[in-house]
Formats: sequence, C-alpha cells, structure tokens
Amino acid sequence: MSKTETAQEQPKCADCPLRKKAEAKPKSLIGWFWRWHTTWCPGWKAYQRHLAEQGN
Repeated sequence: MSKTETAQEQPKCADCPLRKKAEAKPKSLIGWFWRWHTTWCPGWKAYQRHLAEQGN
C-alpha cells in the first residue's frame, strides 16, 4: 500500500488539532472559523464521504 492510498483511506480531518479545539469550544473564534472552513474545504467534504462509506 502506498502513502497516497493510506492518506485517502484516513483523511487528516480525523486527527486535526484545529478541529479538536473547535469542538471543545464551539462558540469561540476558532469554532466559528472551523464552521466557516468546512463550508468550502475539499478535504472536509472528502472526510464526510469517507465517514458515510464507513457507515454503509
């Protein structure tokens, strides 16, 4: 398995330190930034697809 395949299997969003801070304090500036960021981030959208596939 190549490095690229591994990265595609487990998106970095799962371990993102910014995401963890935003989830800990959702009403903070970091929380606001995270919510805004997820509206356009292609990595986040790929992570959501990955989670949906895991659920099926």
